[in-house]
Amino acid sequence: MNPADLPPEVTAAPALAADTLLAAVRALAQGPLQQQADAIDRQGHYPHAVLKELAALGAMSVHLDAPMGAGDFFLAIQAMAEASRVCGATGFMMWCQAVCGLYLQQSGNPALMGEALQRHVGGLGMGGTALSNPMKSYAQIESLLLKATPVDGGYLINGTLPWVSNLQADHYCGAIAAVMESDTEVMFLLRCNAPGVEMRECPSFSAMEGTGTYALRLKDCFIGADDIIADPAKPYIARIRAAFVMLQCGMAVGITQGAIDSMWAVESQLGHVNQYLEDRPDAVQAELDALEARVQKMAQTPFNTSTEFFIDVLDARAHGAELCLRATQSALMHQGARGYLMSSDVQRRVREAHFVAIVTPAIKHLRKEIARLSTEEMPA
Repeated sequence: MNPADLPPEVTAAPALAADTLLAAVRALAQGPLQQQADAIDRQGHYPHAVLKELAALGAMSVHLDAPMGAGDFFLAIQAMAEASRVCGATGFMMWCQAVCGLYLQQSGNPALMGEALQRHVGGLGMGGTALSNPMKSYAQIESLLLKATPVDGGYLINGTLPWVSNLQADHYCGAIAAVMESDTEVMFLLRCNAPGVEMRECPSFSAMEGTGTYALRLKDCFIGADDIIADPAKPYIARIRAAFVMLQCGMAVGITQGAIDSMWAVESQLGHVNQYLEDRPDAVQAELDALEARVQKMAQTPFNTSTEFFIDVLDARAHGAELCLRATQSALMHQGARGYLMSSDVQRRVREAHFVAIVTPAIKHLRKEIARLSTEEMPA
């Protein structure tokens, strides 16, 4: 379908200049999002209206190729960081939406690259990514949980995925299933309201309750040609894996910056004693700035498929998670008792940092992959 044939409400928003986009995201984050952050974190409030506004700004599609975006991965990471600085959960859902749009555009499937992608970019369609299990499978941590049986016109999918985020009843996600009686996998768009799909509530989390995270149970769910993202899946994943992981850096950057903000907020009152703490705000800021510069350089070639480049991306993602943990812990020490209150932004960021450290790929997963790939790169 030609974009010109679509109704105005599903056409892509005009691209904003980088400074304008970031200023708009910052205003949204420090206004409506700030007011909802506690409810998102602890009460399970899903910020659908905020996410739609972020989509309208182009904050979750600026990394896509024209005409859907500007092909600017670093700007997408910066926008994600602006939201994560205020609410890590929203930054995470921005990543889910951004990477799902990447799946659609890179699929090569006209049925997914037309109106479906247009709606996604405009925020009328919302999506997540069910690739936690496949990514662990490719790293030889666990086996694929979804199975695909070939039938006329497509596949029947069976199995259960325990954790998939940024979902509601009318949302969708990218998923991968092992094709029965073969050594291949198929990647597809899984619609939550499709026949054979059951959404189940997850146990309560220690943070980020409002991320729309569910368990998905599939029973003979039919996937037709119009919803195939990649068949076979592995060559496709090899092409997008660096971009997939790199985009996550926005969460770590934003949460770390928020922690630095919290340190400076008490400097005038507590600086005389906080000077004896490790990980002072100026030192953490310098380390964060260096990490951002490194990510900015990598973001110029997000589809580089070399092993060396992927190792660099994995290492930057691990550095971001580790810095996030250190920065939020230090912010708690800087703030003292006031940071120990359950209502404190500092306390929330500590728990958000734990999420960055364990969400796929977790720090241990990253280190395992770096070790494996580095061994493969070594000459015989």
